[in-house]
Amino acid sequence: MSPSPNDRYGRIAALRPARRALDPDEEERAQSIADSDALARIVGGEVRRNEYGEHVAVRRWYAEPESFTPQAAALRLLAPESAAALSDPQQWLFLDTETTGLAGGTGTYAFLVGVAWWDAGGLQVEQFFMRDFGEEHSLLLALGERLRERPVLVTFNGKTFDWPLLETRYRMTRAIPVESLRAHLDLLHPARQLWRMRLQSVRLTELEKYILGWDRGPDLWGAMIPQLYFDYLRGGAAQPLADVFRHNQHDLRGLAALSGKMLSLLAEPETAECEALDLFGLSRLLRRRGELPRSRQLYERALASGLPGELDRAARRELARLAKREHDFGRATQLWNEIVGADNDNADAGLEAYEQLAMYYEHQAREPERAAALTREALAALWAALQADKLTPAAHRKLRSRLEHRLQRLERRAGQNGRVLFTAAASMMPLAESNPLRKRAGRQVASKS
Repeated sequence: MSPSPNDRYGRIAALRPARRALDPDEEERAQSIADSDALARIVGGEVRRNEYGEHVAVRRWYAEPESFTPQAAALRLLAPESAAALSDPQQWLFLDTETTGLAGGTGTYAFLVGVAWWDAGGLQVEQFFMRDFGEEHSLLLALGERLRERPVLVTFNGKTFDWPLLETRYRMTRAIPVESLRAHLDLLHPARQLWRMRLQSVRLTELEKYILGWDRGPDLWGAMIPQLYFDYLRGGAAQPLADVFRHNQHDLRGLAALSGKMLSLLAEPETAECEALDLFGLSRLLRRRGELPRSRQLYERALASGLPGELDRAARRELARLAKREHDFGRATQLWNEIVGADNDNADAGLEAYEQLAMYYEHQAREPERAAALTREALAALWAALQADKLTPAAHRKLRSRLEHRLQRLERRAGQNGRVLFTAAASMMPLAESNPLRKRAGRQVASKS
């Protein structure tokens, strides 16, 4: 009787050599591979290999934020030094890192590097992760390929932290060159100019919530992230790292959306629908970019919309300077008078207002008597500010010298002698024996008289 097929297969299987037991080191390596594969499955990625080894890579495409074409005028306001290089958003590469520490330096690693770019109307996100420090070269090589494809880097605080850290890591490989960037746009600094007055904190999560209207939901606290990675390196579970990947993806999407929001705002700032504090921030950004007439227009809108106390005076001060620059002395004088007449905690603004009014009445209105009276008021306000510790002694001496020189010139033109200046100044500065600074100021007045 011939053997059945099952018998034949059984005999063949019996001829296979028995699987040998793994030694402890091999078991550890096998477990490590299994854990690595588990991590890739958990985060929806894959293990990639290049000439320097392996790393885990993850790709996701998001329909939002949508891609856009920035206007040249908006780019000149956002980044005047690199507007031409930024003109093609298909060359932009958004970048965000998760690191083993926030201090930087040669002992800090970027264990997860996320990049993103506009693709098919949405945002393509790619992340590179090293499962141990030995995979850093492989990660950096993969990142370098993306930087060559899109050499315009866009970050949030990346000029200070992310990119310098990566440059250090590249140099320390002594094998992989640092890719040269065509431009580097960092959104932290314009975000501060635009929104810090309203939000105080301009962390990316705050901007997402209050400027973009996004709610990313439960999220990791940044300081927790290094510890989660160290736990993983010590043999901990891979599952908690999924939250780190999601956090990084949220940051990249928020960064891309924020760039669109800024450029939309700067495309037509005069007609932008903003709160008063945002208009104030936009006014300052335009002023710093040299767009003075447009800045003045927005300062007027901010004031009309209603600014809180000290910011109201700051806006009037900046607006008065711009009006004077455009030789609109009527508006400038009106604003300086409003600052002088306010209950002003800002000694600098009040004293500048007095001095500017004195200059106007001396040189424009040709009323030296009124200019002299305002200068005396300025000297009295200057002394009061010093007594209230609102000015440093050095600032006091500098401004006092300038005001006294002006008053001396004005009184000389009015036919008065030099003693009147110092008598008037001394009468406004009552001495207190208990205050050494006032004693010194008094001695200076007496010596000049």
